[in-house]
Amino acid sequence: MPLALVIAVTILTHLAFAGARVAVALLALHLGASALVVGVLAALFAALPMFFSVAAGRAIDRIGVVKPMLVGALAVASGCVAAFAWPTLQALYAASVVIGSGAMLSHIASNNAVGAIGTPPDRPRNFTFISLAFSTATFAGPVLAGLSIDGLGHARAFLVVGAFALASAATIAFGRARFPRPARAAARHKRRMIDLLRVRPLRHVLAVGALIAMSWEIFVFAVPIYGTGLGLSASTIGAILGAFAAATFVVRVILPTLTPRLREWTLIGVALGIALAVFAVFPLVEQVPLLMALGFVLGLGLGMTQPLLLSLLYAATPEGRSGEAVGIRTGILSLCQTAMPLFFGAIGAVLGMAPVFWSMALVLAGGVAFTRSRR
Repeated sequence: MPLALVIAVTILTHLAFAGARVAVALLALHLGASALVVGVLAALFAALPMFFSVAAGRAIDRIGVVKPMLVGALAVASGCVAAFAWPTLQALYAASVVIGSGAMLSHIASNNAVGAIGTPPDRPRNFTFISLAFSTATFAGPVLAGLSIDGLGHARAFLVVGAFALASAATIAFGRARFPRPARAAARHKRRMIDLLRVRPLRHVLAVGALIAMSWEIFVFAVPIYGTGLGLSASTIGAILGAFAAATFVVRVILPTLTPRLREWTLIGVALGIALAVFAVFPLVEQVPLLMALGFVLGLGLGMTQPLLLSLLYAATPEGRSGEAVGIRTGILSLCQTAMPLFFGAIGAVLGMAPVFWSMALVLAGGVAFTRSRR
C-alpha cells in the first residue's frame, strides 16, 4: 500500500510538471521568444534545486517524506496558476522557478520513500515501479499539454495540468499516515557531503547520471524549438515527446528480464550508445513519423537508466543518508539542467538547432568510452 500511494502521488505531480514544462516553452515561442529565451526558461526549472537539493535531502532524512511531497505538489500547482493568470514572458520566468523547485522536492522525496519500502532485494523492483510512474507522467504530461493548447489555448492549458498537482496534494494530505517514516538512525550521522563524495562507486553513478540527465533535458528543450521551426502544431510536438516517454515505459516493463542477464554498467553503456546515434541523426529528419520513431528509440535507451542508477546509488550510499545522496544527485543534475539549456540555447539562437543535437552527441561519445571501463 505505501508503494502504491507513492506511485500515485508521483504520477500526479510529475504529470503536472512535465506538462507545464512543455507548455512554458510553447507559450514562450508563441509570444515570440528566441531559442536563447526558451533556454533561460528551461534552465530556471532547475535553478533553485541546484542550491537547496542537498539540504532538502538531509531534511527528508530527518523529517520524512510527507511534508516535502505536499509542499512540492502545491508549488507545482501554484506555478501553473500563476502562468494561467499572467501569460507573459515575465510571469513565465517566475512560474518556471516555482514549478521546477516543487517538482525537484517531490522527486527527492519520492525516490527516498521508495528506497525505504521493503528490503534491499526489493529495491530493483521498487525502483522499476517508480520509474514506470515517471514514464507514465512524462508521456501523459506533454501530450495533455499539447492537446490542451490546441483545444483551449496556451493559458488554460496550465489550469489543466495544474489540476493534477492539486490532486496529488489532496492525496498526500489524506494518505499521510501510510507513507514511510524517517529512519531514526539517520539523525546520528555526521553530515559532511565530502564523505559521500569520497565513495568512488557513488562518484561514478553521479557522473553518469549527470550525463544522462543532460541528454534527457536537451531533448525535451530542443524538440519544441526544432518542431516549431518545422511548422509543427503543439499537439504534434507533444506527440513526439510522448513517443519518447512511451518508450521509457516500455523498456522499464521489460527491464527486470534484462538485469539478471546483463550487468548494470553494460546496460547503461548501451543506453548512451543509443542516445549518441539518435542525437546525431535527429536534426537531419523532418518527417513527423520518423521524428516520433527516433524519439521512441531514444526513450528505449535513456528510459532503462534511471532504475539502474538509483539501485547503484542506494547500494553505494551509507545507511541513513539516502536522502542526502539523492539530494546531491539532484543538485548535480540541476546544475547540468541549468547550464546546458543556456549554453545550447545560445548556440541554437546563433547557429540553429542542428549543432545543439550534434554537440550533445559528441558529449555522449565520451560517456560511452567511460562506461566501457566500468564493465
